[in-house]
Amino acid sequence: MGRPETSTQEIGASAVARLSTLDRFLAVWILLAMAVGLGLGRLIPGLNELLAAMEVGGISLPIALGLLVMMYPVLAKVRYDRLDTVTRDRRLLISSLVVNWVVGPAVMFALAWIFLADLPEYRTGLIIVGLARCIAMVIIWNDLACGHREAAAVLVALNSVFQVLLFGVLGWFYLDLLPGWLGLDSGGLDVSPWLIALNVVIFLGIPLAAGFLTRRFGEQKMGRERYEADFLPRIGPWALYGLLFTIVLLFALQGERITSQPWDVARIAVPLLVYFVLMWFGTFAFAKAIGMDYDRTTTLAFTAAGNNFELAIAVAIATFGVTSGQALAGVVGPLIEVPVLIALVYVSLAWRKRFAPERR
Repeated sequence: MGRPETSTQEIGASAVARLSTLDRFLAVWILLAMAVGLGLGRLIPGLNELLAAMEVGGISLPIALGLLVMMYPVLAKVRYDRLDTVTRDRRLLISSLVVNWVVGPAVMFALAWIFLADLPEYRTGLIIVGLARCIAMVIIWNDLACGHREAAAVLVALNSVFQVLLFGVLGWFYLDLLPGWLGLDSGGLDVSPWLIALNVVIFLGIPLAAGFLTRRFGEQKMGRERYEADFLPRIGPWALYGLLFTIVLLFALQGERITSQPWDVARIAVPLLVYFVLMWFGTFAFAKAIGMDYDRTTTLAFTAAGNNFELAIAVAIATFGVTSGQALAGVVGPLIEVPVLIALVYVSLAWRKRFAPERR
């Protein structure tokens, strides 16, 4: 009340200006990391085989390491004593479940058949991407966009549980049952529940436990104020270092295929681009329409738009092989998702003024 009006552009510029140099130019670092990964995959003979050899149960250990380094600092920031305020928000939890497990897979299924009806391998790979709901990088996007940190932790945990329970069932529904009902060719999917559970434990369980224990013992030893003012800024940059390291590895793994099949990549990229934009803007508009504040709206939008491409790639490789079209579709996922969602971080920051003044 009584404050002068500020333009949306000024709000966005102010929010971006408060980011560190590393955060502010993250889009540049990500594009460079993608280029480095693609270059390494093309220039170093045998790198693909070397990285593929460092797998346990279908999980790439170097990629797992990058994801752990990426997620740990953000999860160490979560105030776990506030999680009860999120779990009591039934509107947020129900909205997340519906958008993630009903709307998201259905939208990707429709787009896959609209854009890739003549390419069954890529179509199946795209549907798998739609079934793998985000439990990893959404933590980073949400944090950069000033979303609700505790809500993000709860929603990714909720997604991880439903991923174990529903991934195989939804794979059967969208790749066997529904195409049969519609008179379409089926791609089929045989997914090990162990593979899904292992992905969830590694990509979410380990960093979540590490973040929780760090917060608990850190506050006990140095107090909350010193923990947040001194310790968290020291480990904060490692989230982005881990992100960039992971991106380099992901694109190095399939660099040759991506650069040698540009038309196929373009065919896969179009429905992915449409999907990320539809899911983010649609969820953002829906959350704002039902009266959610900026923090929760942003968190819901990013958890809805992001996908767990680590799981999608692992499932595609385990089920169809590392050289399959399904695996290529999985790898193209982050090629499109990463730059699109980092762009949406800036869109989100620029739209903060459209919400009523909130406590900060």
